[in-house]
Amino acid sequence: MAKEKVSAEKEYTVEEKLSALYQLQMAVTEIDKIKTLRGELPLEVQDLEDEIAGLETRLQNYQAEIKEYESAVVGQKNKIADSTALIEKYKSQLDNVRNNREFDNLSKEIEFQGLEIEFAEKKIREFNENIAAKKEEIVQLAERMDGRKGDLVQKKGELEEIISETKQEEEKLRDKAKQLEASIEPRLLTAFKRIRKGTRNGLAVVYIQRDACGGCFNKIPPQKQMDIKLRKKIIVCEYCGRVMIDPELAGVQE
Repeated sequence: MAKEKVSAEKEYTVEEKLSALYQLQMAVTEIDKIKTLRGELPLEVQDLEDEIAGLETRLQNYQAEIKEYESAVVGQKNKIADSTALIEKYKSQLDNVRNNREFDNLSKEIEFQGLEIEFAEKKIREFNENIAAKKEEIVQLAERMDGRKGDLVQKKGELEEIISETKQEEEKLRDKAKQLEASIEPRLLTAFKRIRKGTRNGLAVVYIQRDACGGCFNKIPPQKQMDIKLRKKIIVCEYCGRVMIDPELAGVQE
């Protein structure tokens, strides 16, 4: 079967190969036009989705930080409760001191626990300020997310509308391109794709226009024009590397 396929491919004339290449060029050019019609919308949609995902991650981080601050507040309140209990304990012991040394030690402990309470209260104020700041940031972040989500809905709607209008046409063109690619020998198809990739307008096959290459518009010598019209071999432009065909093969009247 493989040998039969190879022999079948070898039966294609140069003219048939050039015709298939030009038809493929026309099909992919139409696909390019559809992509151009969509413009930057697919990229804009992707950027918005990425931005929203990033904002959601930041929102989750803010919420986690608030929980950490709230947990820290509880921890400081527990410290205040412990220090308050110790102060009450030491104060009750003051009534039973036996000497000045015990009195001084208890007084120092009461003073130390008082400082611990002041420090804990300071930390609580700081944590509460941080919580308030994070909550404000969450409000602003939520507003920004709502705006971005609205933009995303709009852009997606625009993109889906264009896709729905062009989907059937694009599918037909892609099917046609696949059929044409199957009829073109791999080496030639690879060259076609390479040339197309290297051009700004995606044209790998062009026809002669006013005695010039239809891609770069450099003049073509009369003898080379004659060779192109004879369709005996595949000829590329010496300036831009595009495959050149005569207007008649492209269905264009000179």
